[in-house]
Amino acid sequence: MGMSFEQRMYARIKFTERMSELTENSFEDFFHNIMSARYPDYVDIRTHGNIGDLSADGIGLHNGRLYAVYAPPTFNISAIESKFASDLAGAKSKRDGQFDTFAFVHNDTRGAHPAISTLLANAAREHAPLKIDHIGRRRLWNECLHLSVEQMEDVLGCPIPINELVFGIGMEDLAPLLKSLEEQAQMADPFKPVHDVSEVKLDYNELEGDSREGLIKAMQSTHLINEYYEMRMAVYEIDEIARGFSAYYQQIKDDWDDPEDVLLELEKYVLGNRRQPFKTHRAAWVILAYFFERCDIFEEPPEGWQPPNVVGSTR
Repeated sequence: MGMSFEQRMYARIKFTERMSELTENSFEDFFHNIMSARYPDYVDIRTHGNIGDLSADGIGLHNGRLYAVYAPPTFNISAIESKFASDLAGAKSKRDGQFDTFAFVHNDTRGAHPAISTLLANAAREHAPLKIDHIGRRRLWNECLHLSVEQMEDVLGCPIPINELVFGIGMEDLAPLLKSLEEQAQMADPFKPVHDVSEVKLDYNELEGDSREGLIKAMQSTHLINEYYEMRMAVYEIDEIARGFSAYYQQIKDDWDDPEDVLLELEKYVLGNRRQPFKTHRAAWVILAYFFERCDIFEEPPEGWQPPNVVGSTR
């Protein structure tokens, strides 16, 4: 049974609450519960006698991913660097041939510290072809988006109500970006061209009329999003947010036949189902256009596909 929008938003609040209070073993148990519900081949590893856990907290039998979990009560970069180096060296030594991706899992609700991103980048270069990955709050929530209501209730340890609830910002990761876009006095450059590939994709997904024109207008401002994350030196965040958008799109596209309805549900994902000021809706559409251009939402046309002559097209 899939979750409604309101249920997803309620689950997001409960997930955020859990993440803020879990450390060490309690966080590791929470991570194991999510991954075990999400992947049938996931194995959570316990320590045993003098062999310990052989430098792995969890492993995917089919996807070649090894997980090392670190969730201290307080953030200490030196301790994290030491833990990361120790776990990676131990895994390569004790589990040679069992994995091709080393995923470092952490409980920092603010995202990866800049020093951690440097640590990961250096490790990826030094240990190639071994892949290095990290999993934090956003990635864990993206995994939760694939769970059924029953699985989500089991993971969060609470019932998910079925009555309609009202929320404001549905995705708090985007709240600062929305605010930044709202504060842009001149968001749109009327002379900025729209890429042809975006128009073709609009045709392929049968987006017409006001929705089509709204996305095209919003595409003139999508460069502001890249500038926002580059200025914050947190470009990696947009990829994590994109995974959430893509996962949500994959869930709802089978429930809604009309692309206009799909777009409305995606707008609710950004804003919630509470009425918002016009400038906030305008900013939300810039975000939707950005992920539309990136191909995180809606379908990419097959190579060589040509759009028919559609009445009312802006092309």
